[in-house]
Amino acid sequence: MPSSQMRHYWLGGKRADEQDRFFREALEARGWVAGNAENWQAGWFTGTPALEQFRKLSPTCKLNHLPGNNALTLKNRLYQSLAALRERMSERFGPVSPQLERLDFFPHTYLMPDDYHALQEAALTNPEQCWILKPANASKGKGIRLLGDAADAPRQSNWLVQEYLDNPHTIRGHKYVLRLYVLLASLDPLRLYVYRQGFAKLASALYDRDDKGNPYSHLTNPDINARNMDAEVPVEFIDLDRYRAWLREQGHDYQVLFERIHDQLTLTVIAALDNFRQRCADEGVDSRGGYELLGIDCLIDADLKPWILECNLSPSLGVCAGPDSGGPVEEAVKRRLVEDLVALVGIDDQVTASVSDDSPQALLDDAQRELSRAGDFLRLYPGAEPADHLAFFTLPSRQDWQLAEALTETPLSEPSLLRGDVCELIDNDCLALYDTQHAGLLSLNDSAALIWLLASEGETPSDIVAHLHQASQNGHPPPDRDALERHVWQCLEDWCRQGLLRQAPTRESAHRKDDNPTSVRSSTLAPAVLSIAGRTWALHTDSLPARERLAGILTPWEPGHDPASPRLELIQETGGYRLMVDAALVASNLSLAAIGPRLIDELGRRALAEGQLMIDAALLVHRDAPESAILVPMTGDDWQALRAMAEPLGYYLMRGIAWHRQAPSPASVLALPLTLPGGRLITLWASPRIGLRIAGVAAWGDDSAQPTPLALLAALLPASRHADTSPPNGQDVSSLLEWLTELPRFSLPGDHPELVREHLENGMRHALPTGK
Repeated sequence: MPSSQMRHYWLGGKRADEQDRFFREALEARGWVAGNAENWQAGWFTGTPALEQFRKLSPTCKLNHLPGNNALTLKNRLYQSLAALRERMSERFGPVSPQLERLDFFPHTYLMPDDYHALQEAALTNPEQCWILKPANASKGKGIRLLGDAADAPRQSNWLVQEYLDNPHTIRGHKYVLRLYVLLASLDPLRLYVYRQGFAKLASALYDRDDKGNPYSHLTNPDINARNMDAEVPVEFIDLDRYRAWLREQGHDYQVLFERIHDQLTLTVIAALDNFRQRCADEGVDSRGGYELLGIDCLIDADLKPWILECNLSPSLGVCAGPDSGGPVEEAVKRRLVEDLVALVGIDDQVTASVSDDSPQALLDDAQRELSRAGDFLRLYPGAEPADHLAFFTLPSRQDWQLAEALTETPLSEPSLLRGDVCELIDNDCLALYDTQHAGLLSLNDSAALIWLLASEGETPSDIVAHLHQASQNGHPPPDRDALERHVWQCLEDWCRQGLLRQAPTRESAHRKDDNPTSVRSSTLAPAVLSIAGRTWALHTDSLPARERLAGILTPWEPGHDPASPRLELIQETGGYRLMVDAALVASNLSLAAIGPRLIDELGRRALAEGQLMIDAALLVHRDAPESAILVPMTGDDWQALRAMAEPLGYYLMRGIAWHRQAPSPASVLALPLTLPGGRLITLWASPRIGLRIAGVAAWGDDSAQPTPLALLAALLPASRHADTSPPNGQDVSSLLEWLTELPRFSLPGDHPELVREHLENGMRHALPTGK
């Protein structure tokens, strides 16, 4: 073949031989040769190519991506796309409808930081619910983990939290997800396929709901499970033919399951269709040259209900499983997948459709030719009943509608429309539309204004075309009716996409989007009494999750309570809380888990007298010697461990002292609350401001015979601060070191209770009554 007639392929992006070798081999077998980024007629790009490459697309220059795919392939955008579809269908059909029920296949998701408070309210309402944290844009399982407490969710914008589906269907006791390959073959009209083959990807450890820290039990990503050195088969793939056979052996109707999965896959892509089409229009991209192969993960729960989890751009085409755990079958499936894709999208087809021929017959012929090349791809849309899915489009395009009618061979009821989020403005017979949702102003020419007025009064597209055609014939040559029809449909589609028009509801049951009786709704709540370090505060907040975290130190506001009590306010802000003390801002962007520790620090310091230091350390007081205490520097979250060790030995735990270098003993006990995991606070037994003799100092979790004064000082300094948050000055530090040198010192090895008892008895014998 002469070089001028050679057809060139281009491999680009995050290159890896495993990602594009099947594509290269399929084209080379057809006579194609390697090109470059400037010279190609068939491109295979791993990742997202530059806009300049998209602009080269045409029916004879094809690429495996389309602009706008992030509405599916970013986890946060996928949720937003599906949530917008649910809201649109709820407005049209009502909150209880078959259409809404069909869309119940994606776990409820909270996008950080905007949904932070909604997440905390949901966690409060459903204390048994497990949560899973995911980065919004990552692959290969990076960053995914279960949350023991929803309050620990990071509040950066690149994170989301989902309800964790903790009742999965299992294979031999192992959790699995289905990897399904979905091909968006044509954007307008929409034509969508799923590959008959795919895989069940198994977790490498037996599923255990309570073992939340074991990723090999809960996550099925092969890149994660490959690191499980304890598994006999770290990565196992079961192809869908074997999976269907196994379901049948278990007595399940796999056909019903896969029909439901196929419906969910179709609706998922429809949810993002507007974004694809708008981006192509905005960037001037010929969508006929693009297609998209998506790797969609679907979990099957114990009731055999499928759930769509995520949608992957450039799904892995490498062989992940080993030779004895599905590897050869995996390679064969992926090779055939790419070969069938190349044939279906017509990369090797030299026949080019006429740009102007978008007649129903031409659309039907094109769809049927494509289907004849599909190999093992099954067409999801348009299916046998395309009208069943047309209802979920914001508004079908003209070509969507014509292809659906051609396939059904019967006229379909055209959509009628209603005004959406719009305000009409008239000035000197000129019509403009104000988009109240996006604050945009759109001026209409005479033709567009007439289309708008007719559409907003409920006229169908065909009726509008007839009106315009008749109106334009008075004294003028008749217009091209086909061009007029394209113009009307395009206007309506654009306005529906912007929310200015909506498809009319089929029943009068629209509801407000915030009507959710199962969720916790904040309201104006009565203040509560909060006590820290011997002072009482009036806490004002409408956040029920915040009140629940502080419940251990709150008491009800009684009618006789002093209205002049100092005021605390916890105010919800995007992604966190603002803390106000007596109308002064002292902290912002606090997480739910950080509220308790911040209150301890802020209010504990406010209880100090002039010149005093707050030392946030533990005190152990024996029940038989309440006038003496052992000071224990604390770090991290060991408070509960120390308490669990001390109480069986007859010691009570107290927290915090007010210390002054001029009078280091007796020290005043602040009796600060104890911090539990997640920032919850509880009140300890002792009354504040008790004068105690510090009779010794102990290093907790230390196996040394006798800690040095400097080591103890180093442990105390990070927990020591003045009322103005300043650290100890030089004189303070010198006095602290001198004081520690004079005190009995010993260690408390946390993992040896009997040794702890011995050290306490020996080190503090002089501070306790005889015999103790």
